[in-house]
Amino acid sequence: MTVEKQYISFGSMKIEFDLIYNGRKTLGITVTPDMEVVVKAPANASLEKVKEKVRKKAPWIIKQKGYFLSFHPKTPPKKFISGESHYYLGKQFRLKVISGKKSSVHYKAKQLDVITPSKIKTKELVKQWYRQRAKEKFAEIAEPLIQRFKKYKINLKGIYIQEMTTRWGSCSPKGRIILNPELIQAPKGCIEYVIIHELCHLVHHNHSTAFFALQTKMMPDWEKWKRKLEKTLS
Repeated sequence: MTVEKQYISFGSMKIEFDLIYNGRKTLGITVTPDMEVVVKAPANASLEKVKEKVRKKAPWIIKQKGYFLSFHPKTPPKKFISGESHYYLGKQFRLKVISGKKSSVHYKAKQLDVITPSKIKTKELVKQWYRQRAKEKFAEIAEPLIQRFKKYKINLKGIYIQEMTTRWGSCSPKGRIILNPELIQAPKGCIEYVIIHELCHLVHHNHSTAFFALQTKMMPDWEKWKRKLEKTLS
């Protein structure tokens, strides 16, 4: 299978896409969760016709890419030094690095204390703390949501934690929901939104009308939490 890199101009924008020729009879356009555009076309389709079709679908492509953008972490790199702001479940904390013989992380009021014999280990300790809290809290938040989806006979293999550079959550074909531990920084409603989104994918595997209808049924105010996620971790 040959993949060609192509692009079209749409106003001031440049839309790049992967063009794949195969034996299908009609042309299909897909926007992946990583915001890549894939075009599958019949073997006899001319490049001009393909580009014409992509240009007609440009508004939809831009809308889809914008939707997936909300699942892409945009938090700027942290320096992990005293005085820096960090979040946990939507609440802001000030980081305080304290010299000590044993390593530990504690949060109280509006402060996150990191005790460490070496300041260069601060980042590692905070990341470990986030991961542990995510493992506990995600399971706690997900459980009642999973119960609500049982009537749809979903094949859920479990909730897993995995660092991802471009996603807040994903769902594997085998029924594994994977969540980015950095999501623990967002408010509970944002976490519920991401989990519900992935649970909906166990019922509907694409972003169809039925998918969004189910997501709205399960979380009528999901758009509010989507915007909150973008605002909190941007």
